[in-house]
Amino acid sequence: MPSKIFVNLPVKDLKKSMDFFTHLGFSFNLQFTDEKAACLIINDGSIYVMLLTEPMFQTFTKKQIADATKTTEVLIAIDAESRENVDELVAKAVEAGGSIYTTPADHGWMYQHSFADLDGHQWEILYMDESLVPKS
Repeated sequence: MPSKIFVNLPVKDLKKSMDFFTHLGFSFNLQFTDEKAACLIINDGSIYVMLLTEPMFQTFTKKQIADATKTTEVLIAIDAESRENVDELVAKAVEAGGSIYTTPADHGWMYQHSFADLDGHQWEILYMDESLVPKS
């Protein structure tokens, strides 16, 4: 079974994208970072997002790159340690130039909020209390 995931996202300005995610508290694996790509660490050892300049991204696909400000190509959902951490991360994203694209949702056992990054990619930040998941 796979042990790591690498999500690849096209970005218009790699430096600005790196600054954005650094502001949110994330770091980068510099071994896989250069002027065309940056390896954003979501969970050290298993989950990464490769931020690729659009020309670099285009070398991996024959399809047109989606404009994430106009279409949704993917929803990236990551968990947080608490409800407060969800709201803090979304607030930092807005401070750094991102935008909120939907209101928070409280499902009792799960709380989620969302932001769009500088390129329009949609990030769902959620906190789950699995002890409160309804039994089916």
